Amino acid sequence: MKKLPIYQINKFYCESSENDLYFNDFKSHLIDNSFIENSHSHNFYLLVLFTQGSGVHVIDFDSFEIKIGSLYFLKPGQVHSWKLSEDIDGYIAFYSQEVYNLHFGKKKLEEYSFYRTLMNRPELLLTELQILEFKQYFDMLIYENRDNKLKKSDKLLNVLDIIHIEIDRIYNSIDKHSVHQYNFKINELKELVDSHYKEEKAPSYYANKMNISLKHLNRICKDVLNITLTEFIYRKIILESKRLLSIKGMTISDVANEFGFENYSYFTKVFKKYTGMTPQNFKKNI
Repeated sequence: MKKLPIYQINKFYCESSENDLYFNDFKSHLIDNSFIENSHSHNFYLLVLFTQGSGVHVIDFDSFEIKIGSLYFLKPGQVHSWKLSEDIDGYIAFYSQEVYNLHFGKKKLEEYSFYRTLMNRPELLLTELQILEFKQYFDMLIYENRDNKLKKSDKLLNVLDIIHIEIDRIYNSIDKHSVHQYNFKINELKELVDSHYKEEKAPSYYANKMNISLKHLNRICKDVLNITLTEFIYRKIILESKRLLSIKGMTISDVANEFGFENYSYFTKVFKKYTGMTPQNFKKNI
């Protein structure tokens, strides 16, 4: 069985003394790491800003058109690939959750709104003015990374955090991403589902774990995400199923067993309900 590559930061040549940080212009990154055009995932966070060229970026099986000003933010485990024009360029940054959270203490990387849930779109299209502003920050990262000055890591992480703050401001200025009073409950639910989705699919399990009534938790999901609690749970299951189905040699029965479905036919029924296609058709279309 051919496994989907999961890359670590130390696979990429980096001039930084920090193994948990990587910054580069995109053209140089692509020359040194041409293998990244194929489907893969990472065990770290990733930012990409495109300032030239075009193409298609596929993230967790959704396709996004790459334009000048396209900014992408990916979490660990997300599967992606790209088809890029020859004149493509921009900036790319890798960073681990551990180094980020250790540096900032109480402020956690995963708490930024654009990283929070499965519902969040992993893309922004920046204006010309915003592109100029972000280019200054990314240039600062690259130049700082090439030198070995006092408190280098501190400066790199602080500039990186400024980028995150600016993304958060833009992201939350869009109505559908507005901050909701129940976001903390959605975050708690996400952590529980991430930990237990293979074994526990019943909405009542998560309501009980959160010490909240099933009716109230379902209402929170509808208010914040406009989906039911059941949909929230199964979106996670279907996403992870797609990731496994994309692995060469992984059968549909293997995937059904991995996620605790009673049988092949029930998994197929659930998969079709949430995707509109059978697992067989999904594998054919990959």
